[in-house]
Amino acid sequence: MADALRTDLFIAGEWREAADGDRFDVLDPGTEESIASVASAGADDARAAADAAAAAQPAWAAAAPRERAEVLRRAWELLIDRADDLAALITRENGKVRAEAKGEIIYAAEFFRWFSEETVRLRGEIGTAPAGTNRILVVHQPVGVAYLVTPWNFPAAMATRKIAPALAAGCAVVLKPASLTPLTALAVADVLHDAGVPPGVVNVVPGRSARTITAAVLAHERVRKLSFTGSTEVGKLLLEQAAGRVLNTSMELGGNAPFLVLADADLDAAIDGAMIAKMRHNGETCTAANRFYVEASVADEFAARLSTAMAALPMGHGLTDGNRLGPLVDAETRDKVAELVDSAVAAGATSAVGGVRPAEGPGFYYPATVLTGVAPDNPILAEEIFGPVAPIVAVADEHEAVRLANGTTMGLVAYVFTRDLAKGLRVAEALEAGMVGLNKGIVSDPAAPFGGVKESGLGREGGHEGMLDYTETKYIATDW
Repeated sequence: MADALRTDLFIAGEWREAADGDRFDVLDPGTEESIASVASAGADDARAAADAAAAAQPAWAAAAPRERAEVLRRAWELLIDRADDLAALITRENGKVRAEAKGEIIYAAEFFRWFSEETVRLRGEIGTAPAGTNRILVVHQPVGVAYLVTPWNFPAAMATRKIAPALAAGCAVVLKPASLTPLTALAVADVLHDAGVPPGVVNVVPGRSARTITAAVLAHERVRKLSFTGSTEVGKLLLEQAAGRVLNTSMELGGNAPFLVLADADLDAAIDGAMIAKMRHNGETCTAANRFYVEASVADEFAARLSTAMAALPMGHGLTDGNRLGPLVDAETRDKVAELVDSAVAAGATSAVGGVRPAEGPGFYYPATVLTGVAPDNPILAEEIFGPVAPIVAVADEHEAVRLANGTTMGLVAYVFTRDLAKGLRVAEALEAGMVGLNKGIVSDPAAPFGGVKESGLGREGGHEGMLDYTETKYIATDW
């Protein structure tokens, strides 16, 4: 399989070695074995990628919307055609089980289809000034070369969620994928090349040093957009860098999602929703349910049911049929999860299931864990766990649940389960989050605006808004 992998940089429509010949290994987190050696971009490579994007930008921006749309449409078809092979690649480099990896490819491909349709709908407006002195014309133009930085947990979907709207709007891009999972991003570049993306419109530069690559790209005078998905800590540093050139920025940052189960909730639906919201990709998602606030009258039953469901998940390598819980992405992530659970138990929580790190062996595994008796001030509730751990806090009523849910600097997504639609909508409006799943354990959809409030981000991805984030609004005053 390694012979079929793309492992070099993709710049100006060509596959090339890093300028200094540097490479790094990509590991399978389930076996800790090397999958491939990948070219590691340095500053010179990053500048070359930005140069290529800048050279390609005018022609791509001037291309007919239908022309850009057809390229994206072909990319959707090719990604679907290659779904099985790409799903196996995702499983090998980031650990999610095969079925979820296949689901990611289908989701990732849908961004190409959605934005192929949106490409031809980038409309402006026309009106008359209130004083009648002139006409007001508003148009949306491509912002320019965009620098895209993506995380390891959804190596295909996070790439397409940024590339597709950028290309739809008429922007050339430089993509820096996470060093843990560069192979999928390079495979997506191969898909786009085969779909007919002109040389230089899409460039992919994996590398060991994100700092080196980012500094070189953001310093390029033709780069006008930064889109980042990752931790709030890194996002703040990137915002400081972007401020130096007053770059247009989009930030999809950390989460600390509350999952509210009200007393009148359908517990079957709540458990089903919790298993999706918590356990999707082993809990390693920014939208993962991180804190469970359950009304006291149903807290014990909910905890018992969730513990049964979590304990039933077979753990092992994602390529083995039947496994539902794969390894975490690396040793650092696994160790952090173990430390968070240990500190939560030391602070008074009880492990109803799981909570014990497996004996040393190949793979970065941690079992599905449910913590009960968690006090509202337990330190685990202040951290984004990024692992298969569900801490449950019993609350008096919906008002306490909302107060505790909002008691964080994060605000990406929240979940609410109740049979009372009016109550659910009232609670959803009160929650300080950019997205709310009401009786649903998943909110992501290419046709919907994805993003957070507070320190969880700036801007939106997906929906029509996702394309507008790669445009600048121009006002033209005239009269006739």
